[in-house]
Amino acid sequence: MSAIKKKELKSNDFIIAISAVFLGLIAGSILILFIGENPFSAFRYLVKGALMNVRRTGTTFAITTTLMLVGLSVAFAFKTGLFNIGASGQILAGGVAGTTVAFATNLPHIPTMILIVVTGFLAGAIWGLIPGLLKAFFNVHEVVATIMMNWIAYWSTYYFVPAFLKGPSLETESAMLPYEKTLRINWLTEIFDGSNYINLGLFVAILSVIIIKFIMDKTTLGYELKAVGYNRYGAEYAGIKVNRSVVLSMMIAGGLAGLAGVAYYCGYSGKIQIGVLPTQGFDGIAVALLGASNPIGVVFSSIFFGILQAGKGFMSGNTMVPPELADTIIAVIIYFTATSVMFKKFWDKKFKKINEKRQIKFTDSNSVEEGK
Repeated sequence: MSAIKKKELKSNDFIIAISAVFLGLIAGSILILFIGENPFSAFRYLVKGALMNVRRTGTTFAITTTLMLVGLSVAFAFKTGLFNIGASGQILAGGVAGTTVAFATNLPHIPTMILIVVTGFLAGAIWGLIPGLLKAFFNVHEVVATIMMNWIAYWSTYYFVPAFLKGPSLETESAMLPYEKTLRINWLTEIFDGSNYINLGLFVAILSVIIIKFIMDKTTLGYELKAVGYNRYGAEYAGIKVNRSVVLSMMIAGGLAGLAGVAYYCGYSGKIQIGVLPTQGFDGIAVALLGASNPIGVVFSSIFFGILQAGKGFMSGNTMVPPELADTIIAVIIYFTATSVMFKKFWDKKFKKINEKRQIKFTDSNSVEEGK
């Protein structure tokens, strides 16, 4: 009987991501030891702060929701060969548009929520449209264009909120959205033991992941967008409308970030503060990198970062470890994820040795059987 070659082990995005997380946690542990604390105790408090009960879990899911949507935005742009560093501005655009519509409409709760979500997506898409047009027709690098759009959103919000959405007491923030004009809903709040932050943005995020995964893997549009990302000139030679793909990609990425803005400002926070550029736009880069720009990977990486963000305050309150340590761990993980080539070489070398040993054993055992 002829020998059947055993399937070889190979490095993949999951192994690389786990390696980056492991090294990030080791780096965090070393820093905690320098502070004089027990790393295991600190990490236990961190996880406990995020998941100790149903209410805290709801808050963690609410934080994860925004990270998931903005991570999906950056990941989608990565897959199509673009670097969407303008997610912060798109979050603001979506949040301001959704909040404005919420105050302006007198519809019942469910139609209001639908209108807020649609408006937020369109506002983010428009904020992504401009860099897309500049990239497609004038070859302006999307990094430069999206950074400029971030600051346009920042200063526009600085003017718009005090002029049209000002709260009753503070000039620096908008009025608080009434409950019936937010994405919060009673049955979901009750499931999570009265969490005031969990909202329907979570389901919007999950649905967005499913839709983007389907588009990228099962549709002609997804194939064209990825083809442009892999090789713009090759795609153009194959007859794909490259300029259209670039513009559409930036619009979809912007729309996803706009949904993140709706989930945050019209669900989690309920109000908009001026003079603050949402850091979630930059956190989304970390989520996309760790998730290997894969929609499913983005789900798991956003949960991981959500736990870090939600639990760091509890960890700080019960130990001498500052909450900024969680941000340091995230930074280290990003660094190691960005050097994925190094991990690939390391694991390929390791797996090559393992595969060779397995093949020798398999060949020897097969020879013994044939001898019998």
